[in-house]
Amino acid sequence: MRKPVMALALLLSLLIPCDRAAAEAPAALPIKVKALTDYLLYFFDGRRPAERYVKDWNWFDDASMKLGVGTYVIHRGDEAFVYDTFPSLPQGKFVRDYLEKMGIKKFKVIHSHWHLDHVAGDAAYSDSEVIATTATRDALVKQKADIEAGKLWGLPSINPTRIPDVTFDGSKELSVGDIKFELRQINIHTVDSCVIYIPKDKLLLAGDTLEDSLTYMIEVENLAEHVKNLKVMRSWDIARIFPNHGNPDVIIAGGYDKTLIDATIDYVTKMLQKSQDPNYLDGSMEDYIGDSAKKGWVQMFEPYRDVHTQNLKTVSDYWKGKELPAIAQ
Repeated sequence: MRKPVMALALLLSLLIPCDRAAAEAPAALPIKVKALTDYLLYFFDGRRPAERYVKDWNWFDDASMKLGVGTYVIHRGDEAFVYDTFPSLPQGKFVRDYLEKMGIKKFKVIHSHWHLDHVAGDAAYSDSEVIATTATRDALVKQKADIEAGKLWGLPSINPTRIPDVTFDGSKELSVGDIKFELRQINIHTVDSCVIYIPKDKLLLAGDTLEDSLTYMIEVENLAEHVKNLKVMRSWDIARIFPNHGNPDVIIAGGYDKTLIDATIDYVTKMLQKSQDPNYLDGSMEDYIGDSAKKGWVQMFEPYRDVHTQNLKTVSDYWKGKELPAIAQ
């Protein structure tokens, strides 16, 4: 961990009780910033596995920063839509400060889904509207007390947890200046997932519906539905894809093409169809994404090995003894 981050953690530990310090995860600066187009900004932090905020396992270090997190901002003039707010308040404040220095004065936040590493910076926009699917709002309302107490995923807590002001189901059209875009709810990764499609350049901001190296499996009861909807997504007129968890070098170079969807379909299909095999839990990351990696669709990023191991157990535990659903061809 770099000295500035260590100094911040030490300062927090001196000023506030230990349990409170653990709840105030610092930003692991510097955050990368890249203009992907004249209206789309990319912010990225993480993918430095050796750096930690605290020694013990915690979702900020081990389920977020280790894999790396990106957020996106669609802007024109003095207005901006911020797509997710990072895994900590300091990171969220960094983005807002950066945008304000650009002359942006009006903000709206859009959430890709309810998971904590995407909503933790919301307090940086306490004066701004937050937009999400109805299912995202329902999930945050239901779990607000546990999130604020650090009981849902453990520390760091998110207190206060912001509840979205505006919700939608299905789709919602928005614009900023001359840039028109569409929010699309799609059941991939989570039932509440919201992706953004920008027709002007055929761009897809994919949230967590797609990841490189492989998708993090939470709602494993819906894996067959995820594959079905991934195939629907593949039918969209997409030129480039920008996921929240991806290789920043690939994103900065122009993003992913539809082969990232192909790689995700292949991984989810194998994980479901093989889930009752005798040696399922021994399946390596290479067994499941090796072909996609060889084709250059995804990269083998070592920290995803732990995610894959967790996916195997979660899928196996749920589908053990159950009839496996058919995968739509």
